Amino acid sequence: MSSTLPSQTLSDAGPLIALAKLGQLNLLAQLYETVMITRGVYTEIVTMGLRRGHMDAFAIRLFWQQNKWPVVTVQSEAQANYEPTILLDQGERETLALALTFTDPLVLIDDEAARNEARRLGLRVRGTLGVFVQAYRQRMLTYSQVELLVKQIAVRPDIWISAELCLRILESLQT
Repeated sequence: MSSTLPSQTLSDAGPLIALAKLGQLNLLAQLYETVMITRGVYTEIVTMGLRRGHMDAFAIRLFWQQNKWPVVTVQSEAQANYEPTILLDQGERETLALALTFTDPLVLIDDEAARNEARRLGLRVRGTLGVFVQAYRQRMLTYSQVELLVKQIAVRPDIWISAELCLRILESLQT
Protein backbone atom coordinates (compact mmCIF):
# COMPACT_ATOMS: atom_id res chain seq x y z
CA MET A 1 0.00 0.00 0.00
CA SER A 2 1.11 3.52 -0.67
CA SER A 3 2.66 5.40 2.23
CA THR A 4 0.98 8.61 1.11
CA LEU A 5 -2.66 7.62 0.97
CA PRO A 6 -5.15 10.31 0.08
CA SER A 7 -7.67 11.18 2.75
CA GLN A 8 -10.41 9.43 0.77
CA THR A 9 -10.58 7.48 -2.47
CA LEU A 10 -13.87 7.36 -4.36
CA SER A 11 -14.67 5.62 -7.62
CA ASP A 12 -17.14 6.13 -10.39
CA ALA A 13 -18.40 3.19 -12.45
CA GLY A 14 -15.95 3.29 -15.38
CA PRO A 15 -12.73 2.20 -13.65
CA LEU A 16 -14.52 -0.53 -11.68
CA ILE A 17 -16.11 -1.97 -14.81
CA ALA A 18 -12.83 -1.87 -16.76
CA LEU A 19 -10.79 -3.37 -13.92
CA ALA A 20 -13.39 -6.12 -13.41
CA LYS A 21 -13.46 -6.97 -17.13
CA LEU A 22 -9.65 -7.27 -17.07
CA GLY A 23 -9.56 -9.26 -13.81
CA GLN A 24 -7.61 -6.49 -12.05
CA LEU A 25 -9.91 -5.31 -9.23
CA ASN A 26 -7.31 -6.59 -6.76
CA LEU A 27 -5.09 -3.64 -7.71
CA LEU A 28 -7.50 -1.34 -5.90
CA ALA A 29 -6.99 -3.24 -2.64
CA GLN A 30 -3.22 -3.17 -3.15
CA LEU A 31 -3.09 0.56 -3.92
CA TYR A 32 -5.76 2.02 -1.63
CA GLU A 33 -6.75 1.33 1.94
CA THR A 34 -10.43 1.85 1.14
CA VAL A 35 -12.37 2.84 -1.95
CA MET A 36 -15.89 4.08 -1.52
CA ILE A 37 -18.66 4.21 -4.07
CA THR A 38 -22.01 5.92 -3.96
CA ARG A 39 -25.35 4.15 -3.95
CA GLY A 40 -25.93 5.46 -7.51
CA VAL A 41 -22.67 3.90 -8.75
CA TYR A 42 -23.50 0.60 -7.01
CA THR A 43 -26.96 0.57 -8.57
CA GLU A 44 -25.52 1.29 -12.01
CA ILE A 45 -22.77 -1.30 -12.01
CA VAL A 46 -23.99 -4.03 -9.68
CA THR A 47 -27.78 -3.96 -9.41
CA MET A 48 -28.44 -3.09 -13.07
CA GLY A 49 -25.43 -5.13 -14.23
CA LEU A 50 -26.70 -8.25 -12.48
CA ARG A 51 -30.14 -7.79 -14.04
CA ARG A 52 -28.48 -7.65 -17.45
CA GLY A 53 -26.28 -10.68 -16.71
CA HIS A 54 -22.95 -8.82 -16.87
CA MET A 55 -20.20 -10.98 -15.36
CA ASP A 56 -18.24 -7.91 -14.24
CA ALA A 57 -21.21 -7.01 -11.98
CA PHE A 58 -20.81 -10.30 -10.13
CA ALA A 59 -17.06 -9.71 -9.77
CA ILE A 60 -17.54 -6.17 -8.44
CA ARG A 61 -20.23 -7.22 -5.94
CA LEU A 62 -18.07 -10.05 -4.60
CA PHE A 63 -14.96 -7.84 -4.46
CA TRP A 64 -16.86 -5.12 -2.55
CA GLN A 65 -18.27 -7.65 -0.09
CA GLN A 66 -14.87 -9.27 0.50
CA ASN A 67 -13.17 -5.95 1.15
CA LYS A 68 -16.08 -4.62 3.22
CA TRP A 69 -15.74 -1.28 1.45
CA PRO A 70 -18.49 1.32 1.87
CA VAL A 71 -21.39 2.03 -0.44
CA VAL A 72 -22.39 5.55 0.58
CA THR A 73 -25.77 7.20 0.29
CA VAL A 74 -25.02 10.80 -0.64
CA GLN A 75 -26.95 13.16 1.61
CA SER A 76 -29.33 15.53 -0.13
CA GLU A 77 -27.42 18.46 1.39
CA ALA A 78 -24.20 17.39 -0.36
CA GLN A 79 -26.08 16.98 -3.63
CA ALA A 80 -27.74 20.38 -3.20
CA ASN A 81 -24.33 22.02 -2.64
CA TYR A 82 -23.02 20.76 -6.00
CA GLU A 83 -24.45 21.97 -9.29
CA PRO A 84 -22.65 20.40 -12.27
CA THR A 85 -21.77 22.65 -15.21
CA ILE A 86 -22.19 19.72 -17.63
CA LEU A 87 -24.59 16.81 -18.05
CA LEU A 88 -23.48 13.94 -15.81
CA ASP A 89 -25.10 10.63 -15.02
CA GLN A 90 -26.36 9.98 -11.50
CA GLY A 91 -23.27 8.06 -10.40
CA GLU A 92 -20.91 10.79 -11.61
CA ARG A 93 -22.99 13.54 -9.94
CA GLU A 94 -23.11 11.64 -6.66
CA THR A 95 -19.40 10.80 -6.76
CA LEU A 96 -18.37 14.41 -7.35
CA ALA A 97 -20.84 15.74 -4.76
CA LEU A 98 -19.48 13.29 -2.19
CA ALA A 99 -15.86 14.07 -3.13
CA LEU A 100 -16.49 17.74 -2.39
CA THR A 101 -17.26 16.86 1.23
CA PHE A 102 -13.69 15.56 1.79
CA THR A 103 -10.30 17.23 2.00
CA ASP A 104 -8.07 16.27 -0.95
CA PRO A 105 -9.91 13.14 -2.13
CA LEU A 106 -8.78 11.04 -5.08
CA VAL A 107 -11.56 10.37 -7.59
CA LEU A 108 -11.25 7.36 -9.88
CA ILE A 109 -13.14 8.26 -13.04
CA ASP A 110 -12.71 7.48 -16.75
CA ASP A 111 -15.29 9.59 -18.56
CA GLU A 112 -13.41 12.54 -20.07
CA ALA A 113 -16.13 15.15 -19.54
CA ALA A 114 -16.63 14.04 -15.93
CA ARG A 115 -12.84 14.13 -15.36
CA ASN A 116 -12.73 17.68 -16.66
CA GLU A 117 -15.59 18.62 -14.35
CA ALA A 118 -13.76 17.03 -11.40
CA ARG A 119 -10.60 19.00 -12.24
CA ARG A 120 -12.66 22.20 -12.52
CA LEU A 121 -13.79 21.49 -8.95
CA GLY A 122 -10.15 21.12 -7.85
CA LEU A 123 -10.35 17.37 -7.33
CA ARG A 124 -7.52 14.94 -8.04
CA VAL A 125 -8.49 12.38 -10.66
CA ARG A 126 -7.12 9.09 -11.89
CA GLY A 127 -8.61 6.67 -14.38
CA THR A 128 -8.16 3.01 -15.16
CA LEU A 129 -4.93 3.70 -17.05
CA GLY A 130 -3.70 5.81 -14.14
CA VAL A 131 -4.32 2.90 -11.78
CA PHE A 132 -2.10 0.72 -14.01
CA VAL A 133 0.59 3.41 -14.13
CA GLN A 134 0.51 3.78 -10.33
CA ALA A 135 0.74 -0.02 -9.91
CA TYR A 136 3.69 -0.05 -12.33
CA ARG A 137 5.48 2.77 -10.49
CA GLN A 138 4.94 0.97 -7.19
CA ARG A 139 6.33 -2.22 -8.78
CA MET A 140 3.09 -4.16 -8.46
CA LEU A 141 2.98 -4.66 -12.23
CA THR A 142 5.82 -5.07 -14.71
CA TYR A 143 5.97 -3.04 -17.90
CA SER A 144 4.95 -6.13 -19.91
CA GLN A 145 1.90 -6.64 -17.69
CA VAL A 146 0.86 -3.00 -18.09
CA GLU A 147 1.49 -3.19 -21.83
CA LEU A 148 -0.72 -6.28 -22.16
CA LEU A 149 -3.54 -4.72 -20.11
CA VAL A 150 -3.41 -1.40 -21.95
CA LYS A 151 -3.32 -3.11 -25.35
CA GLN A 152 -6.37 -5.16 -24.33
CA ILE A 153 -8.21 -1.96 -23.44
CA ALA A 154 -7.26 -0.41 -26.78
CA VAL A 155 -8.96 -3.18 -28.76
CA ARG A 156 -11.92 -4.05 -26.55
CA PRO A 157 -15.24 -2.54 -27.65
CA ASP A 158 -16.69 -3.02 -24.15
CA ILE A 159 -14.12 -0.75 -22.45
CA TRP A 160 -14.56 2.85 -23.56
CA ILE A 161 -11.03 4.21 -23.35
CA SER A 162 -9.51 5.48 -26.59
CA ALA A 163 -6.76 3.52 -28.29
CA GLU A 164 -4.91 6.82 -28.80
CA LEU A 165 -4.82 7.47 -25.05
CA CYS A 166 -3.65 3.90 -24.46
CA LEU A 167 -0.76 4.44 -26.87
CA ARG A 168 0.21 7.74 -25.20
CA ILE A 169 0.28 6.05 -21.78
CA LEU A 170 2.54 3.25 -23.02
CA GLU A 171 4.85 5.77 -24.69
CA SER A 172 5.08 7.79 -21.47
CA LEU A 173 6.19 4.72 -19.53
CA GLN A 174 9.03 4.05 -21.97
CA THR A 175 10.67 7.45 -21.47
